[in-house]
Amino acid sequence: MKPGDVLKYAEKNGAVMIDCKFIDFPGTWQHITYPIGRLESGLIEGFGFDGSSIRGWQAINNSDMLMVPDPTTAVMDPFLATPTLSLICDIQDPITREPYGRDPRSIARRAEAYLRSTGIADIAYFGPEAEFFIFDSVRFETGYHTAFYEIDSEEGRWNSGRPSDGGRPNLGYKPSYKGGYFPASPTDTFTDLRTKMVLTMQQVGIEVETHHHEVATAGQAEIDLKYDTLLRMADKVCWYKYIVKNVALRDGKTVTFMPKPLFGDNGSGMHTHQSLWKSERPLFAGDGYAGLSDTALHYIGGILKHAPAVCAFANPTTNSYRRLTPGYEAPVNLAYSARNRSAAVRIPMYSPSPKAKRIEFRSPDPSCNPYLAFAAMLMAGLDGIENKIHPGEALDKDIYSLSPEELKEVPHVPKSLDAALDALRRDHAFLLKGDVFTPDVLDTWIEYKSEKEVDEVRLRPTPTEFALYYDC
Repeated sequence: MKPGDVLKYAEKNGAVMIDCKFIDFPGTWQHITYPIGRLESGLIEGFGFDGSSIRGWQAINNSDMLMVPDPTTAVMDPFLATPTLSLICDIQDPITREPYGRDPRSIARRAEAYLRSTGIADIAYFGPEAEFFIFDSVRFETGYHTAFYEIDSEEGRWNSGRPSDGGRPNLGYKPSYKGGYFPASPTDTFTDLRTKMVLTMQQVGIEVETHHHEVATAGQAEIDLKYDTLLRMADKVCWYKYIVKNVALRDGKTVTFMPKPLFGDNGSGMHTHQSLWKSERPLFAGDGYAGLSDTALHYIGGILKHAPAVCAFANPTTNSYRRLTPGYEAPVNLAYSARNRSAAVRIPMYSPSPKAKRIEFRSPDPSCNPYLAFAAMLMAGLDGIENKIHPGEALDKDIYSLSPEELKEVPHVPKSLDAALDALRRDHAFLLKGDVFTPDVLDTWIEYKSEKEVDEVRLRPTPTEFALYYDC
């Protein structure tokens, strides 16, 4: 859609407001709303705003920034009562009109440009499977003298023994722990709600392949999107989260993409399917292991080699590493395999078509900023191709059944966000190619995550520590 088309589209749909959306550094959508009369000039000149209030961005003495709408993202917002045109924006310096280096969407654009510059491929396709939980209530508080959280779900197995009362009969049908994949109703109580989410996604042009209950109890869910290019898929992941949360809210529910909200049950991952194409030809299909080409194997080699550093973007929260523990289907071991879901990289074998040949990186989770995570994965894979990094022999055994001696030979993802940030400090040259990630971006990311998240968690006692140590 070109700027002129956007004006016609807004008029056709009776838009009276413009909602400009952009993503902050950690990965949360921000927005500013303007009267529709500012649309034509805004598409050309952009909209100014204060960048010092955005997490990880400008200092107060250099705060003016420019938000420039991408006309190809124009769509009517499906939730606002007033007809409102939604536009995703890129961030620029207001003086030079250069893309802002810390804008995650700009980093994704640079990753796609670097891919084309290598001559290896012209398109990278991404297909994430973002999981989430649907709860009925959530309470949490952190203070100087208190800390607690409490979540509840009518579908939660812990409610199987709850007494019935006049307004809340207990009718059973609650998925067991690790038993949610995927029983039909009445055990799965969220089919209609997930369908509402899918229909809303379709309203904004997102093509959905399927939806289902996931493994955990208490409403864990997954909605799968059809693959798209890196930038467009990152845009769609933002819409995905926005839609899922708002549809749930309308039904009196709350959604979280937090990777590990429940102790003792599976966490939420974001398995990410990836493939490279050139001149409309799939590059990952070949006659090697699992029908892969050397290009695909080298891409896997790059992913596995750089995975600890990539985790700093693909698993960017302290809570991410509560999920990345053995025994909960989270692939902590850095190996690859056909069909084996306990490997960090899996080669799906659903179809013999060369066009379906792809790799699935299973460690990431949906707390990530998709622009940064997809860009980091692509850069790791390209480094593997450029340096012909072979991933070694495939591991087709059940990794969780290996002996301790055998497991010693298999590398693993970091055990904490702090360790992932250390890996990024040591291993980041592959991200700097083509100025995709800059030293400023990496330094700011490490500093922000270390001070605002790692230290915030590290310094605070937890309820579990009181249970363990109060009577020491």
